[in-house]
Amino acid sequence: MATPAPVHPVDEVPPARQLAAFGLQHVLAMYAGAVAVPLIVGGAMKLSPADLAYLITADLLVCGIATLIQCVGFWRFGVRLPIMQGCTFAAVSPMVLIGTTGGGLPAIYGSVIVAGLAIVLLAPVFGKLLRLFPPLVTGTVILIIGVSLLPVAGNWAAGGVGSKDFGEPKNLALAGFVLAVVLGVQRFAPVFLSRIAVLIGIAVGLLVAVPFGFTDFGGVGDADWVGISTPFHFGAPTFEASAIISMLVVALVTMTETTGDLIAVGEMTARKVEPRSLADGLRADGLSTVLGGVFNTFPYTAYAQNVGLVGMTRVRSRWVVATAGGILVLLGLLPKLGAVVAAIPAPVLGGAGLVMFGTVAASGLRTLSQVDFKDNHNLTVVAVSVAVGVLPVGVPTVYEKFPDWFQTVMNSGISAGCLTAIVLNLLFNHLPARTGSAVPEADGLPSATDNASA
Repeated sequence: MATPAPVHPVDEVPPARQLAAFGLQHVLAMYAGAVAVPLIVGGAMKLSPADLAYLITADLLVCGIATLIQCVGFWRFGVRLPIMQGCTFAAVSPMVLIGTTGGGLPAIYGSVIVAGLAIVLLAPVFGKLLRLFPPLVTGTVILIIGVSLLPVAGNWAAGGVGSKDFGEPKNLALAGFVLAVVLGVQRFAPVFLSRIAVLIGIAVGLLVAVPFGFTDFGGVGDADWVGISTPFHFGAPTFEASAIISMLVVALVTMTETTGDLIAVGEMTARKVEPRSLADGLRADGLSTVLGGVFNTFPYTAYAQNVGLVGMTRVRSRWVVATAGGILVLLGLLPKLGAVVAAIPAPVLGGAGLVMFGTVAASGLRTLSQVDFKDNHNLTVVAVSVAVGVLPVGVPTVYEKFPDWFQTVMNSGISAGCLTAIVLNLLFNHLPARTGSAVPEADGLPSATDNASA
């Protein structure tokens, strides 16, 4: 009898109880980020509480559908890796501008639909650019993704941006307690429990937070039991040239970010992303963005938060994240469940986020360990790319005097650092060096050009 071919860890289906636990862990890791975009855009447009709640449930529903498309896949849509999908923050500023200058939500949704179609059409082109991402570039991009996420975890740990008690010692103490629980479970618990260390840390943190007054579940009673997002709830989309152009710039940024995230997950799961699978993943992004425009929400991209969770837990099954997508669909259809998850206080998420996002940065360093830094310019490529990527994270207003399209590209540390790494790698490792500009070679060592593929 022939021995069946071994199943790759990405395609393994864990037992049902593990699927549920691992999937819920992914949902909790990305929930705050997922609902932040509709809250920011809706708040800037001064929407009513009912409309804000509608935006959030619509967002959760499409987040779930988008995640299922990406993980499970059909035809040429979906990378079929453990990738969570959520609303991109790169679109926030352009959407606020479109929504508050007369176009309203219909103009936002019209531009989102066009951007989604553009992503679908451009996906094969981006797939062919994968050769521009050797370990030198991918390691740098993964490092930038992790470093750029750390301030998000820091803000959560301090109480959440805009909270009245931001930075209070009690918030940081709660975050530190959750971090200690996560680390303790990882170090001392059995294997299965160590893989849901983040979920356990959040659960224990919530149990401690409730009696100390960090949160309450008052909003759960006010939430509806069932809520279904219908197409074009806020009116038929309108297609305005200026809105479409700005959203097309966002589309290019999100494609760059998603490329970095897909490559990162491919490295962590030992299933490297190929040009075809990259195109399939980007095509899924485009389809999800079109669905976002139809079902009253926004552009979608891969969520880097969950990239860190894959690396930290070493659970590589795409069916785990597909289960998380199913949970998000339920949260989008059952607002009362969504209200329960929303009651988790920010410091609890912050404690878990510190280790998750740090794991992404550490994974970038691991990829860079494959690169030869001796007698070449690779260290310069990494140094300048990280500096450019971290600049808007450390100084958020650094580009506020520049045109909107420039801000859209460069305010995303991930896209800014990624573009810089690609350009510098081409400059130093692919273009012919002028006399006297090359780094002297040691006997028997490869040249800088050879290192481009290192």
